[in-house]
Amino acid sequence: MSNMITAEELKTIKEQQTELGGIINQIGQLETTKHALLHKIAGVNEGIEETKKQLEDKYGSISINLEDGSYEEVESEDAKELSVVKGED
Repeated sequence: MSNMITAEELKTIKEQQTELGGIINQIGQLETTKHALLHKIAGVNEGIEETKKQLEDKYGSISINLEDGSYEEVESEDAKELSVVKGED
């Protein structure tokens, strides 16, 4: 008879390999979802930048309160960007 591990040891190894394969598969699915979400973030950021540019063209350099939509002009000469701020909680 050849050298062999016990049936119980073989069963344990097979179960562990099956579990490992499942975990690796789940990680792959998560990475795919992460990749898709990162692309969505990039798209949203592009939209934000486009909206900022449109608002800046219309109102100049301003800081917007997201609670009520009010804004203040940014008086600094260095400020060339629209800023968005949250209102007080």
